[in-house]
Amino acid sequence: MEAYSSFAAVYDSLMDNVPYEEWAKYLCGLLREYGIRDGLVLDLGCGTGNVTQALALQGYDMIGVDNSEEMLQIALEKRAESELDILYLLQDMREFELYGTVAAVVSICDSMNYLTQYEDLVQTLKLVNNYLDPKGVFIFDLNTLYKYKELIGDSTIAESREECCFIWENEFDEESRINEYDLSLFVRKEGNLYQRFEETHYQRAYTIEEICRAVSEAGMELEAVYEAFTRDKPERDSERIYVVAREKGKSKVE
Repeated sequence: MEAYSSFAAVYDSLMDNVPYEEWAKYLCGLLREYGIRDGLVLDLGCGTGNVTQALALQGYDMIGVDNSEEMLQIALEKRAESELDILYLLQDMREFELYGTVAAVVSICDSMNYLTQYEDLVQTLKLVNNYLDPKGVFIFDLNTLYKYKELIGDSTIAESREECCFIWENEFDEESRINEYDLSLFVRKEGNLYQRFEETHYQRAYTIEEICRAVSEAGMELEAVYEAFTRDKPERDSERIYVVAREKGKSKVE
């Protein structure tokens, strides 16, 4: 699952088309709708902390977990600038550990697609269930099979920016449902020199049926599956979905 090393330095610049504030507004709406209006929230696969900071500004006490030291370093720099009280932890989502439970867990921007083995998906859900307060919720998004198969797979994306250029080559394997991203970065240094970096990322497409089964196997209760940024059921051509699962198994202390 190692990725986002050399990419980390230019990640925010290349993702400047993502409306993080709108995503956070939608996410906050879901949290409140499912009973989480305040308290401690874990951002799993937090990256450079864009969603983490947005939720902190909405009044949630935030913890961010990511397995990329380079991405977390940028998150820490943002924290220092904003002076928000956020705890960041360098951990793999498949084996993360907390000192106690949290009111909610979120995982946004297809972090869960990086779990390329079904068993890892179930294991991560089990850990989330373990670290949630009684009746706490887990909200996460996923890129869909349709998006990988029809829109991303076997495509090449290239873009030139002032500070860097990139070539992003995609190859989707229909049998394994794993999309391989081969990323070539050309990062501008002093003068007109560019340094080349290469990374390979892997993401897996899960069907809604697989997600529902994994939630059940992990001991959680499925609340809803939505077309991204709506309260509607996903369609055949939905590109991103949101899943809401609730903690199950703990007794709530009155």
